[in-house]
Amino acid sequence: MKILHFADLHLGVENYGRIDPETGLSTRLGDFLSAFDEVVEYALNNSIDLVLFCGDAYRSREPSQTHQREFARRIWRLASGGIPVFLLIGNHDLPSAIGRATTMEIFDTLAIRNVTVANRPGTYRIETKDGPLQIVALPWARRSALMTREETKNLTFDEVNERLEEILTERLAFEVEALDPGLPAILAAHVLVYGARTGSERSMMMGRDYVLLPSVVANPAFDYIALGHIHRPQVLSQNPPVVYPGSLERIDFSEEEDSKGFFVVEIGQRGQVSFDFHPVKARPFLTIKVNVGSQETDPTSAVLRAISRQEAKVTDAIVRVQVAIPERLEGLLQEGEIRKALKDAHFIAAIARDVERERRPRMPGWSAEGVAPLDALKVYLSSKKTSLDPKVLMEYAERLIQESRAEQ
Repeated sequence: MKILHFADLHLGVENYGRIDPETGLSTRLGDFLSAFDEVVEYALNNSIDLVLFCGDAYRSREPSQTHQREFARRIWRLASGGIPVFLLIGNHDLPSAIGRATTMEIFDTLAIRNVTVANRPGTYRIETKDGPLQIVALPWARRSALMTREETKNLTFDEVNERLEEILTERLAFEVEALDPGLPAILAAHVLVYGARTGSERSMMMGRDYVLLPSVVANPAFDYIALGHIHRPQVLSQNPPVVYPGSLERIDFSEEEDSKGFFVVEIGQRGQVSFDFHPVKARPFLTIKVNVGSQETDPTSAVLRAISRQEAKVTDAIVRVQVAIPERLEGLLQEGEIRKALKDAHFIAAIARDVERERRPRMPGWSAEGVAPLDALKVYLSSKKTSLDPKVLMEYAERLIQESRAEQ
């Protein structure tokens, strides 16, 4: 049995984009949809038995009609191609108020064939062309759905999270007890597991997360633990596999070095499991750092040389330039020329300057407070090298001070 596991699509993230004149849509929306298309094409062309999506289809809890249309088109291609699709609800898929529909509830409402939506914890039996599969679902837990007001009214936020973690742990143990040991079983959870390396999702979180222990999710009753919510792909455990596929596209520069893609899982006889990461062609992010030395006379040329060395990587990338520059050279930096050199970039995110301010030396143990102007000037001239005679400068200074006092 072959399962494709992906998560955290986040349609609607459109930072660092521009309007595509052909479609009228953001080029960044095009990036995310292209990555999604790679998932769909792989599933349709590689005998995938089930596509498992572990939450966060959209950036917003109230996605636009365009984002919903584009998501539904691709789910329909999978479902109409005979591939069951399992959609788990993530925190970004939940409405802001109880009673409103989740972003993926429409698939249940229309009873779309081959599409299962997991809105609440429970065990789902999915029929595939290679036989039945059990999926224990832990969608993102809405506190109000699991806990009563009476239960939480005197608890701190951290205590509420602790109680929620206890409830989810107990619920998971209950579902495990009811599993059929003769069928393959997967845990699909949109959750933060302790020890996971976080990334850009930290800036997108809507409050502090509850956290489950690895020992809670890594139950040997499962052949594979499919996770969502964390944007960095990572394997937390090998036996059984506990896996975050990460987001399909880069969201910001914190993911510059991260690979993007999905996992393909094969479950064989007697619990034999293998899984491989398949990268997608995500939009590259590139940071160019330039340290302009104090001996440099043309800081713009130094930056242009650094860009030239990265020329191949600049093309079609989202680029930012970080320039460390002495204060005296800052005014010589020509940002227009830098932008011309980056003309092949998809988007210039920033040309940032880290200006190194010059330190003005002070005479050790000396303070100007309460010192007469001529005495202060004498100390200043003694610390400076000048071609003029300090005595002459002192005479001119004394004359100016006397003239100023006479005019008052």
